Formats: sequence, structure tokens, C-alpha cells
Amino acid sequence: MKDEYLAEDELGTLKGMLDEQLESLMSQSREAVSALTAVRENDADPLDLAVSESNRDFTLRLADRERRLLAKIRYSLGRIQAGEYGVCESCGDAITYSRLMARPVATLCIDCKTEAEQLEPRRRVF
Repeated sequence: MKDEYLAEDELGTLKGMLDEQLESLMSQSREAVSALTAVRENDADPLDLAVSESNRDFTLRLADRERRLLAKIRYSLGRIQAGEYGVCESCGDAITYSRLMARPVATLCIDCKTEAEQLEPRRRVF
């Protein structure tokens, strides 16, 4: 479908980026699952066991972040199919090409995103 705000070559570039990210993440996910499910040798040393568990926990956290990004990429590709990509879900205005180049999964224009971030409850990280 023709996009109202993006030129055909811009849309093609962005779709290519999303497709590339999708393939890369899928490949990384397959490798991570393979590594996590591989039979581990028994760690005789408690310190080795602790390091292994810490690495496993870190890998699982990364996999969860990647899973969420995969969902966003698929959603963006669906929006391209529907001709809705590049349109802010909040106000209906165009999301600029430069913003989409920086964050191809963006669903809000910069003004709506800024407003949403200001309304978010502040989280303290210690």
C-alpha cells in the first residue's frame, strides 16, 4: 500500500532495515536458545557454578529484551503492509523520516513521545 507521508524509496529503506533487524535477532535468538539448552558439564567449583548461573540469567534478560523488540519489528512490518507506517498512533501526524531512521519501530511522533515520557512515573534506579 502507498504510504501517505513517506516516499516509496524511504519506505523501502525502512522496510529493509526492519527486515534485516528481524533476521539478525532471529538468528541471535536461535544461537542463544541453542547455547542455553546445550548440556552443561558439572561445575565442580561453586564459584564456577555461580558465574555460569549469572551468565545464564544475563542471557535470559537479553533474550527477553530481544523478544520484545521482535514483537515491535513485526508490528512495524504489519503497519507497512497496512499502509499505516510512519503515522503517529496518538495524534495521526507524520513521524519524520529521520526519526524512523533512528528508531524504525517508532509508533509516536517526537512530540507525542516526549509528552508520553513526561507523563511516565519517574523510576529511580539505584
